[in-house]
Amino acid sequence: MTRDQLLALLPILFSSATVVWVMTAIAIRRHHWWNATFSVVGLNLALIGCVVAYFVSPQIVTPLLVVDSYSCLYMAMVLATGLATATLSHAYMEGFDGNKEEVYLLLNLSVLGGLVLVCARHFASFFIGLELLSVPLYGLIGYLVKERRSLEASMKYLVLSAAASAFLLFGMALIYSQTGALGFADIGARTAAITAGAPHTVLVIGGAMILIGIGFKLSLAPFHLWTPDVYEGAPAPVGAYLATASKVAVFAVLLRFFVEAKAYQYGLLLDVLSALAILSIVAGNLLALLQENLKRLLAYSSIAHFGYLLVAFIAAGQFATEAVGIYLLTYVVTTLAAFGVVTLVSSPYKGHDADRLWDYRGLFWRRPYLTAIMTMAMLSLAGIPMTAGFIGKFYAITAGVEKRQWLLLAAVVFGSAVGLYYYLRAMVQLYLRTPWVRKYSAPLDWASGTGGAMVVALMLLMIVLGVYPQPFITAIQAAGLH
Repeated sequence: MTRDQLLALLPILFSSATVVWVMTAIAIRRHHWWNATFSVVGLNLALIGCVVAYFVSPQIVTPLLVVDSYSCLYMAMVLATGLATATLSHAYMEGFDGNKEEVYLLLNLSVLGGLVLVCARHFASFFIGLELLSVPLYGLIGYLVKERRSLEASMKYLVLSAAASAFLLFGMALIYSQTGALGFADIGARTAAITAGAPHTVLVIGGAMILIGIGFKLSLAPFHLWTPDVYEGAPAPVGAYLATASKVAVFAVLLRFFVEAKAYQYGLLLDVLSALAILSIVAGNLLALLQENLKRLLAYSSIAHFGYLLVAFIAAGQFATEAVGIYLLTYVVTTLAAFGVVTLVSSPYKGHDADRLWDYRGLFWRRPYLTAIMTMAMLSLAGIPMTAGFIGKFYAITAGVEKRQWLLLAAVVFGSAVGLYYYLRAMVQLYLRTPWVRKYSAPLDWASGTGGAMVVALMLLMIVLGVYPQPFITAIQAAGLH
């Protein structure tokens, strides 16, 4: 292995070292602040490693991994999300009675899986990364062991995730049986030679099974049934991570697979993805209308947003990677901010999180700063101009117009109109007066903590992305797949 290849692997190496470091620190002495700090320092070092890796990229490290500008962008996104989750977890876990430190160990393991997944160019690294990303989530979702909803959510995710992994593996096996290849580019070349314009039954079944597995991980309809229950039962910071980092990593490797395997040339596959996009947009938005629970509302909202994202994804070529990158960035920032407010409102209390819309009624009159952040997050999710969400949705619609995907665009317009209603309904609750003080109320000194600083930074980032997105657009354009 060359020096440049080692430098390219720095984010993965630093992340691996952080896992060992945090595990050793827990074994030596349990101390919540120290273990959280070790985790944050390790994630920051891995982020610096992304910058180093960018300057020596592209590097192919064994047939399994490739570190290029595209990998560096999405590794940075996963690490930044992990960093935000660790920061919010520290604020959240302060009021927890049991052992707090293992949260950071599980989180860093999952982040490591996300990094491997983003760099994958081979089915072996794809599956290893996906499992390393997913397995720690079983523990994170069920971490509040005294909460029945948390354990129930963990069990649901475990069983359904195992089923999705089985579909994924079987699909990979079927494709390997016909092509004799596991590398993305090799699969594309051999599939083209085998099919020669006519669909091959075994390859179609294998591709469908892989799509089912990925559809579960991205919670696309009709594979979304686990999403609202798991989001509701998971601790608020874990919900933030589940809604962002885990999906970003899966979507990044899916886009690389489509580009390297030249999957865009298969019309049947694009038709199936179009159907999934429309179904996700319609189902996600209509079901969100019925929700009185904020976490469940955000869960159905994420289903709809990944439907919008598929619209950009279906548009082939260089512009698709740019549109997907910008949409994912705006979605991640906005969703982290929304879950960040839920975390800070919930963190001082034992029992379940502040997740009902009624729990936020009149929050403005008690915590105006938190209310401003949640308001900005709701407006951004709705795609209102001058917010981050508007830029993401604009790129998705532009990508659809370029490919003349009018049916998909009609679904986007319908979904956006419906979404506006339930986002505004949630937002209005924040400003209504209540005859008594609610049980859930963030601590007075929330802004002095790192959790408060994190959500303020996310709000500022939402505004910057909405008002002056050009630096971010330039960075994403430079990280395109070629």
